[in-house]
Order: sequence, then C-alpha cells, then structure tokens
Amino acid sequence: MLHSIQHIAAELKATREKRGLSQRGLSAKVSVPQGHISRIQNGAVDLKTSSLIELARALDLELMLVPRTLVPTVHGLSRSADRVTGFTAAYRLDEEGPDA
Repeated sequence: MLHSIQHIAAELKATREKRGLSQRGLSAKVSVPQGHISRIQNGAVDLKTSSLIELARALDLELMLVPRTLVPTVHGLSRSADRVTGFTAAYRLDEEGPDA
C-alpha cells in the first residue's frame, strides 16, 4: 500500500461500509469500475485529487485543508459530532499532525 494514501484509503473504505454501500454500489455512483475502487481502498493506486473529491462527495464527506495549528480544534469538533451522530471516522491524525 502506498503509505501516503493509507489513511485516506482506510477512511474511504470505513465510510463506504458505514453507509452500507458495496464497492460495486460506490463504483456506480461515481462511474468508476469496481476493480478501481478496490485498488484505491487497498492503496494500490496513486489517487488523483479530482477522483478523491468525487469519491468523498459520493460518501457525503468533504475534503478540506486545515492549518496544522487548528487540527486539535477540528478533532474536538469531530468527536462532538461523533457523539451526536454515532459516526466515528476510521482514521484520525494524532493531535500534533502526521509529521510529528
């Protein structure tokens, strides 16, 4: 698995499963072959940004760039939302960021 997208691939898979979508179902929503969805989830392909955005939106996720100093705040908001919705992300950056 490409280390650079490992956490993204895990998040996409976990969210797809929580939404009750099969790989085939997601592939139909985004017009991408099921085999490619599988390779993305396994980190076997270098995911293009446009494809990532399309997959994320199909899963009701939004991609955002967050200043590293605000990551703890985003984590806190996300945990609060998790308690309300019962949805927990499969991957969270540690409080100091991925390069700490």
